[in-house]
Amino acid sequence: MSRGAGAGRRRVAIGAGGAVVLLAALDAYVVTTVLVAVVEDLEIPVNRLERVTPVLTGFLLGYVAAMPLLGQLSDRFGRRALLQACLVFFAAGSVVTALAQDVPLLTAGRVVQGVAGGALLPVTMALAGDLWDERRRPVVLGAVGAAQELGSVLGPLYGAAVVALLDDWRLIFWINLPLTALAMAAVHVSVPAGRPSGSGGPGGERPGVDWVGGLLLAAGLALLVGGLYNPEPEESALPPWGLPVVAAGAAVLVLFGLWEARTRTRLLDLSGVRRGPLLATLGVSFLSGAALMVTLVDVVLVAQTLLGKDTVEGALLLTRFLVALPFAAVLGGVLARRVGERWPMAAGMAISAAGYLLIAGWPADLAAASYGPLPRMDVDLVVTGLGLGLVIAPVSSAVLRAVPAARHGVASAAVVVARMMGMLLGISALSAWGFHRFHSLTADLQTPMPFLKPAEQFRRELAAYEEAVRDALRTEYQEIFWITAGLCALGAVLALAAAVRDGAGGGDGETPPAQAVSVPS
Repeated sequence: MSRGAGAGRRRVAIGAGGAVVLLAALDAYVVTTVLVAVVEDLEIPVNRLERVTPVLTGFLLGYVAAMPLLGQLSDRFGRRALLQACLVFFAAGSVVTALAQDVPLLTAGRVVQGVAGGALLPVTMALAGDLWDERRRPVVLGAVGAAQELGSVLGPLYGAAVVALLDDWRLIFWINLPLTALAMAAVHVSVPAGRPSGSGGPGGERPGVDWVGGLLLAAGLALLVGGLYNPEPEESALPPWGLPVVAAGAAVLVLFGLWEARTRTRLLDLSGVRRGPLLATLGVSFLSGAALMVTLVDVVLVAQTLLGKDTVEGALLLTRFLVALPFAAVLGGVLARRVGERWPMAAGMAISAAGYLLIAGWPADLAAASYGPLPRMDVDLVVTGLGLGLVIAPVSSAVLRAVPAARHGVASAAVVVARMMGMLLGISALSAWGFHRFHSLTADLQTPMPFLKPAEQFRRELAAYEEAVRDALRTEYQEIFWITAGLCALGAVLALAAAVRDGAGGGDGETPPAQAVSVPS
């Protein structure tokens, strides 16, 4: 094959990989703007939104838990085989989701989608490591990462557009079937079969897989999410089993950390890396992910529950935030190149903290609130989007600077894992708190009845009841955005500890690197 033909096939292969990454990323965020439509279709009362929380967390849990382990499996069985298998399961999960008539089945479909989708990013990044040398690899990894980021921008808009045009949220998941078929054809044609060259150990044996680490990570996250989910939040923020289950999840994650420190085959090899700055940077990614998910869910809920907007109008309100996000991401990359990663990360998290404080202060008559000629909602959402967007490129750049070039694929995936973990645990914890607060604020409200009273009196009582419910919702949202502002402020402090010296990753006196089998050769 000529050099030009080989380069063309490489571009097609990474283009196919980027497309499947985008497909999975779209489905990670698509539910945020159609949540009310799902609730109405499944006949869930609007005051019992906690019952649909597993639909959000199920996908994220599968995505985060599967990502590191399935990335290693691609080293053992080959990139094409793993991509094809994951696309088949992604299609199967889409079918289950589209056919679901209740929350448990809908959640099961989303979990299957998440597990399959979680492998697509690390496998595609590993594919970039197979096909490009170290000098050109960062640019390709950046393009794959951009596809992942694009999903957070387009996913909510895509979901709202399908519902607006076709009036059926289930079609979002039926559409996945032809898209998945096209992706499988492109992967079959362009991605090399077999294991990547150089992926075997001594004597050519298959590389190991950290099954124990993968299972411990999945179990720990599942226990945390299960402990935070409260189907009956009237009495407390956590269910009766919440504290022991959360404690068990934390203990399992500690055990995961101890295992990773001692085993030879690791999900993410940190030997020879300055761990303090790297973990601080991943902490910034974690906290920015929590803030991102709160915005995607709660801003749309504010629009639909307080402002009376429909699905499309709620998504259009969210576009103020979503448009600012990629614009600031480009700016953050420019600033990181000129002044380093620390200050853009710290500034971005501080700006987003200020933005969430502004959002928490939204008045009751929000539609009429303004800063001079500018609507207040628009300004506050743009400020928040600019802050979170400013963090994206410096976080990725700092992590890549912290590790040797041979581990860039896994390190880039670690940034996404940290952010998705923040999204998963952030929405779980804040939802548990928010739903409990709503029920506690409305516990003494009595729904007015039209019997044995004049019609005018009933209308007055109903109007007073609805206003009291709106006040409770405003208080709930306000407190959630206050907490989110605090998380972003913590992220700004972590960013100041995340400085990485040029040439870092060369070691800090630790033992020589262990076998990093999850990293492409």
